[in-house]
Amino acid sequence: MTPFGEKVRGLRAERGLTLKRMAKDLQLSPAYLSALEHGRRGRPSLVLVNQICQYFHIIWDEAEDLERLARFSHPKITVDTSGLSAEATELANLLAERIADLDEATIQRLLDEVKRAGV
Repeated sequence: MTPFGEKVRGLRAERGLTLKRMAKDLQLSPAYLSALEHGRRGRPSLVLVNQICQYFHIIWDEAEDLERLARFSHPKITVDTSGLSAEATELANLLAERIADLDEATIQRLLDEVKRAGV
C-alpha cells in the first residue's frame, strides 16, 4: 500500500463509501481505484489528486497533504546515486534489497530520521 492509497482508503471508510461507488462517481474503473489504493499502480496524476480533493471537499492544508502523499507514493522507484558517495550507493542498495524484511518500527524510525535530516 502507498501513503496516498492508505489516505484515500481511509477517507472512503470515514464516509462509508464503497470502492465501487467512489470509482463510479469519479468515472474510474473499480480495478484501477483498487490498484491505486494498494500500490499496484504508479503515482496518481495531479488531475486525479485534485479530482479526489473535490470529491471529498478537501481544501487547504489537507489538500496539500494529499498532494504530498501522492508525490511520495510511487510504488516502484529508481534511486540515482551517481555522483554521490560510496556509502550513499551502499545505503540505497541495501534499502532496496532489504526493505521487505524490515518491521514497521524500524521503517518508522528510518523514515523519521530521514525527515529530521531535512531531506
